[in-house]
Amino acid sequence: MSRLKFGLAGLVGAGLVRFLLTFTRLERIGAENYQQFRNSGTPILFVFWHGGLLPLIHYHRQEGIVVLTSEHRDGEYVTQIIRHHGFHAVRGSFTRGGTKGLRGLVRAAQSGQDIALTPDGPRGPAGVFKAGSLLVAQIGHLPVVPISVTASSGWHLRSWDKFLIPRPSSTVRLRYHPPRFVGKNATRDELELIAADIEEELNAATTALSNQILGSSSQTLVHHRHQDVKRI
Repeated sequence: MSRLKFGLAGLVGAGLVRFLLTFTRLERIGAENYQQFRNSGTPILFVFWHGGLLPLIHYHRQEGIVVLTSEHRDGEYVTQIIRHHGFHAVRGSFTRGGTKGLRGLVRAAQSGQDIALTPDGPRGPAGVFKAGSLLVAQIGHLPVVPISVTASSGWHLRSWDKFLIPRPSSTVRLRYHPPRFVGKNATRDELELIAADIEEELNAATTALSNQILGSSSQTLVHHRHQDVKRI
């Protein structure tokens, strides 16, 4: 697809994100876990599961956060959409183009910008934290703030990440977990331990919040024109 077509697709996609999320309500839990660093001017590394990206695009818009996006075709769509919401993009991943992506993120952090990435992206497995995602925190001396994302009502695409699309009038819950710190001399084994700890916390928090939601609502299968989705 040409650059012009990607640009148009990004513009339309950004409009849809705005439309869907404008009618949602927001509940932030533990916001002090990242605001303390904002107040002191310390750049942050935000980490969250790929499936929770959409609400974060809306509720952290126009903050100048630098996001790692994949070099796949779908990564170009995401790049175009987030730029319309005031984010900056670094292309690459920690599996393909990893060195390029890592260098770009470190440079952004050194210039004082917050960083965001999905440690289970770009292709999964969902809910599995790749320890290499912590390298930018180690090199850039960044606090790591994990975010759990749920909605009181919405759809999950039947994609590898169960991509969440909150329904209008639903409540989006963003839980900011206590920060983690990665020592500059941390070994690979130590990175794996930190990654496993964050993975467990994110998955437990997401499951707990989802169970609360499912306790008061039922699931219905909905057939979308292009893709099956599950409504919660």
